[in-house]
Amino acid sequence: MQKTIDAFFKLLEFLVVVCLVAMVIMVFGNVVLRYGFNSGISVSDEMSRYCFIWLTYIGAMVAMREKGHLGVDTLVRRLPLGGKKMCFFLSEIMMLGCNALFFWGTWKMHDLQVTNVSVVVGISMIWIYGIGYITAAVMGAMNVHKLALLLTGRLAESDLVMVVESEDQVALTETTPEVRGRT
Repeated sequence: MQKTIDAFFKLLEFLVVVCLVAMVIMVFGNVVLRYGFNSGISVSDEMSRYCFIWLTYIGAMVAMREKGHLGVDTLVRRLPLGGKKMCFFLSEIMMLGCNALFFWGTWKMHDLQVTNVSVVVGISMIWIYGIGYITAAVMGAMNVHKLALLLTGRLAESDLVMVVESEDQVALTETTPEVRGRT
């Protein structure tokens, strides 16, 4: 099961790269065409916008898995174990609620987006905004999984603080004391 989940997130990371590369190529190519040849590709503006939307949603899923979202842990780090567990529980419940609202909002807009067609490309806008279903479901599943780990006692105290240190801090703590003293 873990291999499937890892493969899914590798696919998401690949899609983020594809969206970013496609955006760069389309926007740069269109700039060169407009200023160099006084023409342009009208589809590239719209498609780069859609790639940006997908990149944002997919990136949010990847960042949640890697604990890459912004957070403040000043208070939580100072709490006793029970307080950390309560904050973790409340945080996951609130995120799960937000994901449920996000899914519901996408559902409520579904009929409108199906009938709404993009101006230049001519595709149904549900292909663009339907990513909300996937994002809400994946992130909600991650919230439920974390809650299950918490309620069954399978989380270490270090897992209860959801903020990951910056790369500079991690690299500094991984060096030996002798190296730290010289820098």
